[in-house]
Amino acid sequence: MDFNLFWSSLGPMALGALQGTIPLALASFAIGLALALLVAMLRISRNKVANGVGRFYVSVIRGTPLLVQLFVIFYGLPALGVKLDPWPSAIIAFSMNVGGYAAEVIRAAILSVPQGQWEAGHMIGMSRGQTLLRIILPQAARVSVPPLSNTFISLVKDTSLASLILVTEMFRVAQQVAAFSQEFMLLYVEAALIYWVICLILSTAQSQLEKRLDRYVAH
Repeated sequence: MDFNLFWSSLGPMALGALQGTIPLALASFAIGLALALLVAMLRISRNKVANGVGRFYVSVIRGTPLLVQLFVIFYGLPALGVKLDPWPSAIIAFSMNVGGYAAEVIRAAILSVPQGQWEAGHMIGMSRGQTLLRIILPQAARVSVPPLSNTFISLVKDTSLASLILVTEMFRVAQQVAAFSQEFMLLYVEAALIYWVICLILSTAQSQLEKRLDRYVAH
């Protein structure tokens, strides 16, 4: 193995992570989280139609592979006259995927809040919407931090799939260098190490955040 290649490729791959992998994950997670909140609201709605729409969306997203979703958007939509560039396609696919999984996390977090909290809001004159916004969601947010953090960490790794639609992120850089040098094992192990370091940093940040939130919980 050419370890000089390992060190010389480290810079471009790290740059690919900073300019491609991380921004792609952050943008997709932010949009997906907003979508997840909307879907979660549909899932807890008393309206049967709204509830059915939310349930159907979650079922489709969780029942189909992320790679297939990515290919449908990038390669399938042009057949319908909708052609998107690689970056928007990747963000849409990842956001929709996060929306489907995170919606169930948020819904479960909302349902974990004691029913008495709803009744307390009603007793002081709040509407259901006001109670949800001011009392329920703040408590549900704390509960949902660990699983949502895990969703984000998984998303960081899943961004490697974007290389299949020519998005220039870290794994795409590794593929390009490996194809030129023919050092596939070395470059792919290096890519795995970079993903591992990123996820290790994120896991540490997650643990610190959970400890800070735990201070506000009565024991």
